[in-house]
Amino acid sequence: MPQEEPLDQVVRARVRRSEKAQMQESADRAGLTLSEFMRRRSLGKPIISRTDEQMIRDLRRIGGLLKKVNNDSGGAYTSTVVEALGAVGNFIEQLSRETDDDRQED
Repeated sequence: MPQEEPLDQVVRARVRRSEKAQMQESADRAGLTLSEFMRRRSLGKPIISRTDEQMIRDLRRIGGLLKKVNNDSGGAYTSTVVEALGAVGNFIEQLSRETDDDRQED
């Protein structure tokens, strides 16, 4: 993996007190510093809260475990596993959509 370029430049921008408070609140919700939040926002990079990222990782892990249960049981629980995997997938999709909606509101 190539080494990242260092963050060695500063950009200053004038904003209203209320705007800064709003930006800080959005950054806090995402679990990011204000600098990282503004960098991602201005460069069009995704802003996903750390809580949502962790939830998505956990849901994917649960999906993997469900598949393992199905494989280890020889398919004895296929219909139940398929239903559960669908629910997990829907929840991941919902979290991703809400994150995209939050991005458009900020």
